[in-house]
Amino acid sequence: MDQYASLLEAITGVKDPLTGAFSLRLDGASHSLQSTENISITRKTDKPGIDIRVAPGTKGEEVHIPVIVAQSGLKELVYNDFFIGEDSDVLIVAGCGIHNCGCDDSGHDGIHTFHVGANAHVRYTEKHVGEGEGSGKRIMNPTTVVNLSAGAHMEMDTVQIGGVDDTVRTTRAVLSEGATLTVTEKIMTEGDQQAKTQFEIDLNGEGSGTHVISRSVAKGNSRQHFLSNVKGNAACSGHTECDAIIMDNAHVSAIPEISANSPDASLIHEAAIGKIAGEQLTKLMTLGLTEKEAEEKIIAGFLK
Repeated sequence: MDQYASLLEAITGVKDPLTGAFSLRLDGASHSLQSTENISITRKTDKPGIDIRVAPGTKGEEVHIPVIVAQSGLKELVYNDFFIGEDSDVLIVAGCGIHNCGCDDSGHDGIHTFHVGANAHVRYTEKHVGEGEGSGKRIMNPTTVVNLSAGAHMEMDTVQIGGVDDTVRTTRAVLSEGATLTVTEKIMTEGDQQAKTQFEIDLNGEGSGTHVISRSVAKGNSRQHFLSNVKGNAACSGHTECDAIIMDNAHVSAIPEISANSPDASLIHEAAIGKIAGEQLTKLMTLGLTEKEAEEKIIAGFLK
């Protein structure tokens, strides 16, 4: 795995993700996996993917499930199911890296379904990276389905910054009484890349709440499309916001939607799209930066 070490580190954020509880998928097949005393990982027998089971009360443990596609022309659909025991507190690190040096399109589609037990806390991070000098596209279409039991909390941090040519990112969630979901996504597109994000969240339980934050940068001729629909079906609170920086000849559209189906639902949506302010560039350039360096500094801070 030495040839993929840098790509693994890029998508997981750690130098050695293949310790503890982990599953590595390589070029369309399960390469290796390992369970621990409290976290069980098993291969599915009826379709591609794995089942991850976290025992009730598990605290402070991590699961790493990286995917690497290095074979040009390979396309796959994988199903991963997570069963998180009540009162547990875990970190799940997912990510996919496509290294395409050929002329055929390569793609990875993943459907991750979470069943989170009562009063459990899950932090889920997902990073997508595309690289390689080939003319074939790097395509990723992640779908995340979240079912939160009473009092459960989930934090989702998703990142896709450069290298991915086409993507449709879908998140669907159903929240029970007292459950909360926080989602932060960061996307950057350039060239002729395209990115579409779709959120659909049902706040079904009293006291449930969600906060969805999308920050993106569109460069070149790239196109981005943001859709969100938060439904308040009880005494709940929801906030969705989309902030985008548009540059060059890019196109960005944002359609935040909120639906209150209860008089006690409190919902807010916001959307803002614009270019980098001239005074920001000027201020940094007076400190000795070139215009390009100033732009990069502002974008890095925006997507931090």
